[in-house]
Amino acid sequence: MKFGFEQGNKAKIQLWKKIMLGSFVILSCCLIATTFGSVNIHPEIIFKIISSKLFFIGDESSWARSQEIILWQIRLPRVLLAALVGMCLSISGAIYQGVFRNPLADPYLIGVASGAGLGATIIFLVDIPLESFSLNILPIAAFVGGILAVALAYSISSFAQRPSVTTIILSGVAIGAFCTAISSFLYLKSDPDLRPVMSWIMGGFIRSTWGQVGLLMIYFIPGMIIAMIYSRVLNTMQVESDHAASLGVNVKKTQRILIVTATLLTAAAVSVSGIIGFVGLAAPHVTRLIWGADHRLLIPMAGLMGGSFLVISDLVARTIMSPGELPVGIITAICGAPFFIFLLLKNKREIF
Repeated sequence: MKFGFEQGNKAKIQLWKKIMLGSFVILSCCLIATTFGSVNIHPEIIFKIISSKLFFIGDESSWARSQEIILWQIRLPRVLLAALVGMCLSISGAIYQGVFRNPLADPYLIGVASGAGLGATIIFLVDIPLESFSLNILPIAAFVGGILAVALAYSISSFAQRPSVTTIILSGVAIGAFCTAISSFLYLKSDPDLRPVMSWIMGGFIRSTWGQVGLLMIYFIPGMIIAMIYSRVLNTMQVESDHAASLGVNVKKTQRILIVTATLLTAAAVSVSGIIGFVGLAAPHVTRLIWGADHRLLIPMAGLMGGSFLVISDLVARTIMSPGELPVGIITAICGAPFFIFLLLKNKREIF
């Protein structure tokens, strides 16, 4: 018993060491992203400004007022929002891949992101106040669109002669394409100046605010908690459903809870950033290759890796064509599309 207890403690220590490593990486990426831009800000100045804002420590005469405005009002909320969006998409991708037991399952491929994008687009383009009844209805509309896309994909796959994970994913691809087409139609029927809308649908953080960071945190924290609570059960579900049920797992109930959680995280991310593909696909899979398939570690590490990747992608997007900038979705697609092809070829026997 003592040996087993010591082994358990060692495993927990190793797990926390890895999470601390991932936390250090994402904090380093955030520091790099806040340092560089159209105006570079020295890390020492960044720490001084943040200390002044949070702890009222520091001499304001040691930095320029313009540096404070750029860092606190523009760059820092943008970097934190990119990190949170990357974490939401990556955690939801890890959940979808675990629930469907397929490395190609992610918010983009199974239609959740496109459905959420359609729901948000309707609110975005129709003359409806975003703040209604003291609530921000954009993430609510995105969530409704995402969950309807998942439900429709499930319904379509259930009519197949052999319902399987593959049919759900293929149904999701079809639903995603349909939602994207409807969104494009709505753009063409709305304001003739499509640049702001197209920038949103391709993903980006140009209009990031502290309010959006706070809003996303409201969805991220409970989503992360639920994902971690069910991480051990998700490990059990990697075996056949009948075997998992024999171990006491209510498979259907667990699947519903996890799918709703992943959809909520995706919808919240889409509502503030637009559709950003491949983050939820690549980050969980790379994490699995490096640290294994234990979801107790996979979920938080995938989140940290996805957040780091999106922060750096956003840095590239806003500096590569300075003073202009690219939608971050272009950068993630350039990086993610070759990885998707590699993953498809590598796992073709398992997937099909």
